[in-house]
This record gives sequence, C-alpha cells and structure tokens, in this order.
Amino acid sequence: MRFLDALSRPGFGAIAEFKRRSPSAGDLRPGGDVAAVARAYEQSGARAMSVLVDERFGGSLADLRQARTASSFPLLAKGFFSREEDLRELARAGADAVLLLLCDLDDATCAALMARAASLGLDTLVEAHDADELRRATSLRATVIGVNARDLSSFEIDRARQLELLAAGPRDRILVAESGIESRAQGAAAELAGARTMLVGSTLMRAADPGAKLRELLARPLVKICGLTRQEDVDAAVEAGADMVGFILARESPRAAESLLAAPDTVLRVAVFVGEEQETAADLVQLYRREGDHRSRDAVLRRAGRDVATVVDLPWGSDDPTQLERALGAGGRVMLAGGLHPGNVGAAIAAVSPWAVDAARSTEREPGVKDPAALRAFVLAAR
Repeated sequence: MRFLDALSRPGFGAIAEFKRRSPSAGDLRPGGDVAAVARAYEQSGARAMSVLVDERFGGSLADLRQARTASSFPLLAKGFFSREEDLRELARAGADAVLLLLCDLDDATCAALMARAASLGLDTLVEAHDADELRRATSLRATVIGVNARDLSSFEIDRARQLELLAAGPRDRILVAESGIESRAQGAAAELAGARTMLVGSTLMRAADPGAKLRELLARPLVKICGLTRQEDVDAAVEAGADMVGFILARESPRAAESLLAAPDTVLRVAVFVGEEQETAADLVQLYRREGDHRSRDAVLRRAGRDVATVVDLPWGSDDPTQLERALGAGGRVMLAGGLHPGNVGAAIAAVSPWAVDAARSTEREPGVKDPAALRAFVLAAR
C-alpha cells in the first residue's frame, strides 16, 4: 500500500516513528532494534512508520533497509533532504515517502523535489511550522502536510499553535499532527482540530513497549468523567485514567460547577452548557438546547465554535430504550452519555463503537462528589 493510500483510510490514524535519540531529548533508545520496533508498530495498527536516517538522531539508511525487510507497511524517510540524489538513495533503501522541510527549502526547490519524488514512486510529507509555511505548503499543492508543534530552532513545543494551524489548514489535504503528543487526549485534540493522522516519536521510543503505547494512543472510546465540582475529584479522575474532565456550567444541575478547575494538558477540559455557549478556557464545549427548565435529550460537542461530535444522551430524568439505536444512526463521531456504569458500558461500547463515553452519576457518592473507587471502576470497564 502506498503511503498516501494508507493515510487516506477512514478515521484517525498514526505514523509511528523510530529514532534512537533527538537533539531536544537526548538518548531515547540507544540500542533500539529497528526491525523489532517496525514489526511491533505494524502489528499495533500504525498506518505507516517514520524512520530517522540522520546520524544526529542515531539513524542511517541501514535502519531504513532493515525496517523495509521486517515490515510491509509504508515507510516515511525522515531527515534533512535537499538534493535529488537524496531521494534516489532513499528510494533504493526502501522508502515509500520522504519528508520535505519548508523551513530548509525555498518553494522552487521543494516543488522540484516533489516532482522528482513522484517520478521515483515516492510520496511526500511537506512539513510546516507556522502560518506562512502552511500557506506555502498549500500553494505547492502538497497532498500530505505535516504541522509540527516543535520549533526546530528552540526545540520548544507549542501545541496550542499547532492546533490553530491544523484548524486553519485546507480540508482537501491530509493534515498530520507532528510532535508533542503524549496522551490519547492530545491525539484526539489534534483529530478534532482537523488532523487525519498523528506522527508520534519520542513518546513511543521512551515506552517500555512501543507497540503497546501506540495501541493506547489510538484506542477508542475516550473516557469522559463529568459533573466535577472539586479539585480533588478532578485529580482522582485524571489518576484513574480519564481522557476528558467535564464541568457543568448550568444553573439547574445538581452537579453545577462554579467554574472550570485545573487539569493537566494530557487531558481535555469540557465545559457543559445548556441553552447558550459562553466563553471559557475549556478545550471543548458540550452544548445542550434548553427545553423548558431542563436540557435537551442530546447535545453537540464543539471545538472553537464548530460541531465535532454528537452527544447521544438520555432525556432529563428518564430513560430511552432507543438510545443505542439512535447512536448507531447518528453518523460521525458519537459520544455516548447517560446511564452508563461499569456494568453496562462494555456492552454499550460493543454495540455502538462510540468515539467517547461519558459518565457522571455512576462515579459519585452524592451529586458533585466523586468516589475514587467508582471512578477507577468505570474507566477500567470502558477500556
């Protein structure tokens, strides 16, 4: 399968990277076996593998050859390439695609390299780091555009800027979120902003089992714990493994929070509103219509004013035997909410395959006060 075809498959995927070291982090896996890691990545669901061939990352063309011998999925060669001869060497070593860095290439050189790569049967990933480079990649008609969160001059990560660029990127291209992804929620944030794929390197290379870590980052559904009103409960939800923490900012709820509470950037904060969305620092908004004195049955999940998922919930204060059927028919990303607990969430996931599941009541001792054991039990059952 070609690199472009692999990245064009439905859903959100990953390019898993192999590198023994990085200039920013130092040694990551000095004695890493590229063939063993390639097999682990392929078996764990990576759509492609990125192989650093630059000696500054502990890599070489030999690594590319070994990865090609050990696996059948597409290989992206990463390095600092500026000559057509570089592309010929990479093609001979088994690459299916090559990285082109706009911070190192002018438009004419990049266009020439893209054309030469195509003649060699290589796809290209054209990488941008800022709005100007994103504009250039778009103008060059790059089909696969990488948006890197890392500033290559300072090596600092700016995920907020990356998400802004992904949201502004062209929707008729394949956008790849590169660098800075350490958790399932961070990958999901890139997905909701517009990325079709994430490229993950250091997080996998640091893991004791890179394949298992990749499966963890790709796993769905995400787990949201809602109705949080106390900081200690937010901390307990994060410790239990929640991907999203929800704060109900609606006056009628017995679980109403006064404001958003702090959470690490490895999870997403969700502000829940009824009737009208308000400005907050939340990563996402869960918005219900107001129907009389209460919320509507279902809601939408929104990012930066745009709907990104459907929340299939229960009616206020009652049950709905059609909930799972409605979730199946919703289309797109679905977050399943309402009445979920450790005893039924597994069956609901098996029936619907939702993008996320949401629990509040089953994780608490009383409205707005969580039970750490119940939090752990729900997260475990949803995994």
